[in-house]
Amino acid sequence: MNNIPMCPLKTERILLVTDKSQYSEGAIREGIKFAKLCSSRLYAISVVESNPEYEAISPIEFAKMETEVLSHLEEIKLSASKEDVYCETVLAHADEEYQGIVDEAKNRRINMIIIGRHGFTGVKKLLTSEVAAKVIGHAPCKVLVVPIAAKFECKSIIIGADGSHHSKAAVLQGIDIAKRCGGTIIALCSYRSDDELAQAKINVNEVVEMASKEDVSVETLTPKGKSFEIIIDLANSRAADLIVVGSYGITGIKKLLMGSSTEKVIAQAPCAVLVVNADNTQ
Repeated sequence: MNNIPMCPLKTERILLVTDKSQYSEGAIREGIKFAKLCSSRLYAISVVESNPEYEAISPIEFAKMETEVLSHLEEIKLSASKEDVYCETVLAHADEEYQGIVDEAKNRRINMIIIGRHGFTGVKKLLTSEVAAKVIGHAPCKVLVVPIAAKFECKSIIIGADGSHHSKAAVLQGIDIAKRCGGTIIALCSYRSDDELAQAKINVNEVVEMASKEDVSVETLTPKGKSFEIIIDLANSRAADLIVVGSYGITGIKKLLMGSSTEKVIAQAPCAVLVVNADNTQ
């Protein structure tokens, strides 16, 4: 299970989000592994969306659902204990799933949220990248989004370096992870028109300069095209196990993302995606 030689990122308190579907399996597996490596306190949370009408009409079914969720959380706690990881379980109620997650993260001063990419929220609602995007947009900390089969091994790390405020925070996180784990870094900044190429090169060269101070080597790429498509293609071709991006940034050089590139990377990445908000870096 332990393929990483040391803790990849200092984090004292991890909030592991699970919705009892198969799509949370990657987050559960990697969350427990991460907590073990970093000696982190782990909190496993499931959120039941408040629905007074449903609760009134079908109280027995609602109670059954809560019992099943609690049982699922206890299974996670047991799995964690087998790895000598202390895990506290949380069954939260909220009008919207993301709000329950964010509130819990704030109340417990969480350093990182780990969440799966697809699943089921509440009872029947399909969870796409929308919930993850809302969590990222409101979370007081970093968010690690983990597809089902993704394994966080820190061997090949792609960093989106677009020169934005949040991107620079992501760069620092990526460099720190690479230094701790001995991983390789690819710093990428795409451009859409030829007059943006010079700025793209400046952005990736800044990563090289920052990394050199930590004795971390960096490969730089400044391809032409849509950033999310290039990142996904690169992650597949290089068998990357982590992509690090800012929660908001610049596509090409001028277009604001989050709602575009970052969400598309999250939705399509074959590996884990760490999303960093410069205002909430811990």
